[in-house]
Amino acid sequence: MRLTDRTLLLTSSPIAEAHAWLAKRTSDRRLLDMSQAAPSYPTAPEIADRISEIAHAADGGRYAPPPGIPELNDAFAAELSVDYGASLTPSRVLPTGGCNQAFCVVTSTLTRPGDEVIMPVPYYFNHDMWLKLDGVTPVYLDTGSSLVPDPAEAASLITPRTAAIVLVTPGNPTGVTIGPDVISEFYELAVEHDLALVLDETYRNFRGLDEPPHDLFGRPGWADTVISLHSFSKDLAIPGYRVGAVVAGEDVLYEVLKLVDCVQISAPRIGQEAVIAGLRHASAWRREQAARIGRTQAAFEAVMSRRPGGFELASAGAFFGWVRHPFADLDTGEVIKRLVLDHDVLAIPGTAFTPTDDRWVRFSFANLDIVDLEEFEARLGEMG
Repeated sequence: MRLTDRTLLLTSSPIAEAHAWLAKRTSDRRLLDMSQAAPSYPTAPEIADRISEIAHAADGGRYAPPPGIPELNDAFAAELSVDYGASLTPSRVLPTGGCNQAFCVVTSTLTRPGDEVIMPVPYYFNHDMWLKLDGVTPVYLDTGSSLVPDPAEAASLITPRTAAIVLVTPGNPTGVTIGPDVISEFYELAVEHDLALVLDETYRNFRGLDEPPHDLFGRPGWADTVISLHSFSKDLAIPGYRVGAVVAGEDVLYEVLKLVDCVQISAPRIGQEAVIAGLRHASAWRREQAARIGRTQAAFEAVMSRRPGGFELASAGAFFGWVRHPFADLDTGEVIKRLVLDHDVLAIPGTAFTPTDDRWVRFSFANLDIVDLEEFEARLGEMG
């Protein structure tokens, strides 16, 4: 058989590559796994109880309705309406098999091979991978030292082949939250050039802020431009149940659903039922987890302010710290190797998120506690 160059010429997931080093470890010291943002803590009891009920129900293993279980769409539309100060109807919500699938089916709906999509650097690696697999060219928007994308710079990158602009806020890997004013400028740019503005808002509940992330849902005609992507994996600690959502105009969702039907028929029923329970009954638990992770972020920032081992923090937010390593004579892959084999810290190289090696490392701090962070500081210090 012949395999396609679309996969042969693409590197593997950086998560898998980083985890491959674990097989070569000889240390008995406890590993500090800072590679993934997937919650290691259990979901809320109300959610776990509902999962158990559905697992034992006669229809628990059946397909869900392709447009989503109505109770989920109702509950999420109601929550978004409150959180964004807008009026969103359930018909604007489409559950998907996680937010990664949401991005894939949305961008495949928007683009043809040879099209271009503008993405700020650092980008989320799965976004970059999917566009390339789909024959779409990512066009990289440099964010400079602020790590906040500039709409004017983005305007200079628009060509007749540009189909969309993608923003991730809060960012993965940087944790940087793009302010409402900047998002508004990107919206105006997208409207001016008849482009889609795709907002990945996976970490919106981990911003440490109460005000709405943006005001776009309250604007007349927003559905002609905006597609918003969401995840329940982190917010409800159910990453293995694979539930995300697309929020968009009904015409867009009608087209997106054609792709979802081919890929997965519908988001998993048991996952959707878990989300319904979380949205209805676990609000206090969700706030507690977000607050706890916010405290962990503050402790991580305090550790990094001391620049252990010469590592320097550029930004932190959501689940992530974006850190520059001090080893100008080493490529970042070698630094990651030494971190895990010699110092028992597993992280992701910045080369997964940028087209060049500028000595960046992504540390996911959200699953650590204060004692872990003290140990993390000591282990980085060993490298200095």
